[in-house]
Amino acid sequence: MKTAKSTGMGTFMLMLASPALAVDTTTTYSSGILVGVFLAFCALVVVVQLIPTIMLLVGFIKGLVKGTDKKASHHASKG
Repeated sequence: MKTAKSTGMGTFMLMLASPALAVDTTTTYSSGILVGVFLAFCALVVVVQLIPTIMLLVGFIKGLVKGTDKKASHHASKG
């Protein structure tokens, strides 16, 4: 019963499926070069702000790794 229901639903979905009718962007994109320059500038600002963030994250991870090594060696020397 379940296989018949699944087969029926699958067949029904395939009958309803139709290809997507996408718009050709070469005719609708009419923005000038200044829009592209502005978007490139925005992307540059985002990338420049990511550089210090990545450096801070790397330093934080190094500090965590170095801190766990120091604690492990400190406990080993006590015993």
